[in-house]
Amino acid sequence: MSLFLSPLLSGSVREVLAEPDRLAGMVEALGSPLNIVLPQQMTANAHDFLAVYAEHHLTGKVYFAHKANKSSALIRELAVSEVGVDVASLGELRHALAAGITGDKIMATGPKDLEFLYLAAKVGAVVNADSGVELERLADIVARHQLPRVRVMIRLSAFDSPGVKVLSRPSRFGVHQREMGELLGVLARHRDMLDLLGMAYHLDTNGLDEKALALEGCLLAMREATVAGFAPTAIDIGGGFGVNYLRDREEWESYTTELGHAVLGTRPAMTWQNHGYGLRAEAGTLRGTLGVYPGYRPVAGAGYLDELLRRTAPSLGRSFATLLLENMYDLYIEPGRALADQCGITLARVEEVRTTHGGDHMVRLAANSRDISAEEHAVLMDPLLVPAEPMVDRPAEVFLTGNLCLEDDLITRRKVSLPRLPAVGELLAFANTAGYFMDFAADDALMQPVARKAAIYPALSGGWSWCLDTEYWPVKGGRS
Repeated sequence: MSLFLSPLLSGSVREVLAEPDRLAGMVEALGSPLNIVLPQQMTANAHDFLAVYAEHHLTGKVYFAHKANKSSALIRELAVSEVGVDVASLGELRHALAAGITGDKIMATGPKDLEFLYLAAKVGAVVNADSGVELERLADIVARHQLPRVRVMIRLSAFDSPGVKVLSRPSRFGVHQREMGELLGVLARHRDMLDLLGMAYHLDTNGLDEKALALEGCLLAMREATVAGFAPTAIDIGGGFGVNYLRDREEWESYTTELGHAVLGTRPAMTWQNHGYGLRAEAGTLRGTLGVYPGYRPVAGAGYLDELLRRTAPSLGRSFATLLLENMYDLYIEPGRALADQCGITLARVEEVRTTHGGDHMVRLAANSRDISAEEHAVLMDPLLVPAEPMVDRPAEVFLTGNLCLEDDLITRRKVSLPRLPAVGELLAFANTAGYFMDFAADDALMQPVARKAAIYPALSGGWSWCLDTEYWPVKGGRS
């Protein structure tokens, strides 16, 4: 029984993959692996989110979570759009400013040292604060350097749930809803330096129940701040909107079902050393939890935001869209993965094909599991052979290994399906890698080079053209 996890491909990605000779030339010139980004797709994704705003008659801002990708082309493309950037380090802040993002379109989040706080305050960014200590440090910087008042948000990460307790992962970021009084006291002491813009939340989950509880908690915190004499106007619900990576629901369901059978030993192993991705067999019974990203997600991205806004708040009795509209609150969001959806592919050259004593096919690439880290982020999907070939009834099932001298350098712990065994020198394309899978984990371990990056954009004569990522500016492709 052949099992597939076919990636979902946008029309733009298909157009790029339809010119295999050009892609081969790019890899020949720039090396393997090669990351390719499609900047215009990011603004298209942002428009999908903004369409949800319009449907619910809401106002607010969309910020791209910069940590999802270090591409200069993507950030420069956003500079000519209405989308801002969420930066989580001094380096990201400097990168955004150099790309043309103005300070009023920047949200500063994450751990902040004094230099990061200073530059954020200097350029007029919103500071999303995790603690009273951070607010005190920021107020001191503003006072000492005679800077204008800084807009701040209080980031919450734990909430009290009415009725049945809703569980969510604990976070090291933000504060509990019950600590609001203390932080409002800090803000009251520093009214001349800090301007409370609103509330935010940080949750390490895609669960709608947890998101709904957090959004209601922010609404209640806004009321508390208003009673205390502040005038907050915005709620930031962060990211976590998800991506649908796979083309077919049935393939996903069949694969996860068969994986359980393989772990139990009732079918041949599907993974390296029968790795179970969190599943295990105990006395003939399947135990544990499948610890992978839900690769097929019928509701993701802008659709996920729409579903959240339509939900009824647990104790306030009306939809979140209605509550935001009634209170005339702006809605801020910080998608990373969802804004980078279909914005990039990674190409890798085949270096070796061999068959083990046990009959497994091992394909070594001129890349490693840090360059292509989908599995590190628990996302499972098959790569594509370049040029594309139709999948056959009995495809080649292969393990993909990397170029590091490390036992665990497996680009895939699972057998992936290809139309046939590839030959040395051929290319594999990994789809939808722009959101966290390109360079989030990349390094020069064992002195293997980090992947270079190219940007693809519409050519004046039709089709597409390309340049190095660092050479891309929005004026390319005839835009003025």
